[in-house]
Amino acid sequence: MTLRVHDVSFSYGRFAVLRSVSFEAKPGEVTAVLGANAAGKSTLLKCVSGRLRPHGSIALNGKEVTRMSAHDRAHAIGAMVQDTGEAARLTVLETVLLGRLHALTLKIAPEEIERARAVLRRLRIEQLAARYLNELSGGQRRLVMLAQALAGDPKLLLLDEPTANLDLPNELEALRIVREMTAEKDLITLVTLHDLNMASRFADAVVLMQGGRVIREGRPEEALAPEAIEAAYGVKTRLIRDGERFVIVPV
Repeated sequence: MTLRVHDVSFSYGRFAVLRSVSFEAKPGEVTAVLGANAAGKSTLLKCVSGRLRPHGSIALNGKEVTRMSAHDRAHAIGAMVQDTGEAARLTVLETVLLGRLHALTLKIAPEEIERARAVLRRLRIEQLAARYLNELSGGQRRLVMLAQALAGDPKLLLLDEPTANLDLPNELEALRIVREMTAEKDLITLVTLHDLNMASRFADAVVLMQGGRVIREGRPEEALAPEAIEAAYGVKTRLIRDGERFVIVPV
C-alpha cells in the first residue's frame, strides 16, 4: 500500500493553490506536510481525501482516489479536518462512532461501541464519552476528532493540524499516539503541522511546501535544512544537535 501524488494542481476559480505537486508516502510512516500559511497544505489533504477533484493523479495502492466509491473511500481513508463541528449536538461517543459509519448498521453492535471506547481510552479521554461536543474546549474537541479519524481503522490517515489548541503535554501525547498507531497498523499518515520541531521529532518524512509547490522532501534532517526553511518561511534558522535528534532555532 503506497500513496502516490503525481503532478497535482488545483485552483479555486482563477487562484491557483496547488501547482504540480508530486510525492510518495509510505505505509508505517508519518509524513508531515509543512509550509507557511496559504502554502496549500489543507487543500492538498482535501484533494488526497477525495473531497476536491484536482488535475493530476492521486493513487492509493494503484487506485485513483477520485474513482473510488464514497463507501470505499470511507473505508480506506480516515480524515481529521480543521473544522471540529463545535456546534454539533452530538456526544463524544456518538462523534467517534461516526468514524465507523461505513461499518455500522441500524442497530449499533456492542463491539463497535467498545471499539470507539478503546480509541478514547488510548487518547485518555474516555471520561468525556457522554459529554456533548459543543461543551468541550477547543483542545478537547481536537482530541475527539482525532479519535474519530482513528476509529475508522483506515489505511490512509489524513490529519489537518491535529494539535491545534492543545497544550504542550497533550500535543506531545497526541503525536506520540499517532506515530505509534501508524507503525502498529502500518498506516500511511499525512499530517499538517506548524511546529517544525514537532515535525522533526515525530515525522518519518517531510514534504515542505511554498506557494503551492513542493520545494523539498525527504527525511526531516534533509527536508528541514536551514536553506529550505528560509525558502519556505523567509526565516533564517540553524540546527542544534540533541543526541540523535536536532532542534530548529531561529537566528
